[in-house]
Amino acid sequence: MKSYAVALSLLLTAGAVIGQTGKESVDTHVAAAKAAARQEHTSLLNLCSVPEPPAAAPQGQRAAAQPQGPPDRSQWHAEPVKVFDNLYFVGMTEYSSWAVNTSDGIIIIDAIFDYSVEDEIAQGLPKLGLDPKKIKYVIVSHGHIDHAGGAKYLQDHFGAHVIMGGPDWDLLDRDRGAWPKPKRDMVAADGQRLTLGDTTLTLYLTPGHTLGTISTLIPVKDNGKPHLAAEWGGTGFNWLRNRTTYITADRPDRFWFETYEKSASRFRDIVSKAGADIILSNHTNTDGSKKKLPALAKRKASDTHPYVIGNESVQRFLTVADECAKAGLGRLN
Repeated sequence: MKSYAVALSLLLTAGAVIGQTGKESVDTHVAAAKAAARQEHTSLLNLCSVPEPPAAAPQGQRAAAQPQGPPDRSQWHAEPVKVFDNLYFVGMTEYSSWAVNTSDGIIIIDAIFDYSVEDEIAQGLPKLGLDPKKIKYVIVSHGHIDHAGGAKYLQDHFGAHVIMGGPDWDLLDRDRGAWPKPKRDMVAADGQRLTLGDTTLTLYLTPGHTLGTISTLIPVKDNGKPHLAAEWGGTGFNWLRNRTTYITADRPDRFWFETYEKSASRFRDIVSKAGADIILSNHTNTDGSKKKLPALAKRKASDTHPYVIGNESVQRFLTVADECAKAGLGRLN
């Protein structure tokens, strides 16, 4: 009944938008996003905001020079956490990395930065009783440095296979940054089932944040009880700021908003049918990990799991992303 109620609400919202243009349509989509967010997904509502232009340096002054080298460890280090029976957080304060433990090895989802991967993943796994030498696969949700930067380290040190969307392998080929890139390895296919031991993950191509973004369904257990996590592979509307990389004659703003919106809508349908009751992200503020991870440490046996939010709430998370993309499209009219 909850899924039906969500679907009915979406249909009513879509019907109300017919015939609307300009500000009225934008306001309708923003209102729909706020209604879907409730109190659970408020951080995602930033997608609906019009980004402020970067501040210009005062006339006659140069912008301050960027510090060289990685930031101090105290600014990014986070301790690893066991989140479910077979799922572990091995990320940073702001950037997530997830380790899926199976009967035949470990799957890492997102490899964070090159400067943090050894500290957080290679040294973090043993703190959880896991052996990093058993890392078999690394799924990189998209080819940005904050998620792909550590992939080469895991590839070189543990022989892990790196999986990425085809367009994002191409993105790395074009990237002229000095950070280490993994050698081209496995290309993700839409609907691909990745089985390792007793666990099967399902990968979906959800372009928008990048053209090769991957979102993943992950079966997990909480004290033996099965649940299904949906990891949304890329969130921000990066083309609004990184114009040089994203915007071309055949891929204007409209292309990116439409691509993102279609992916959010489609993945919502996928998680609805699959029954996913957990939402994960690769940024700790997006999925509420900044609050949920500390809550786990205080969890009592009778408490519900902070990450288990129910299928209806997972759908609402993706509705926020969908409606904010529609609002962005409306601003182009």
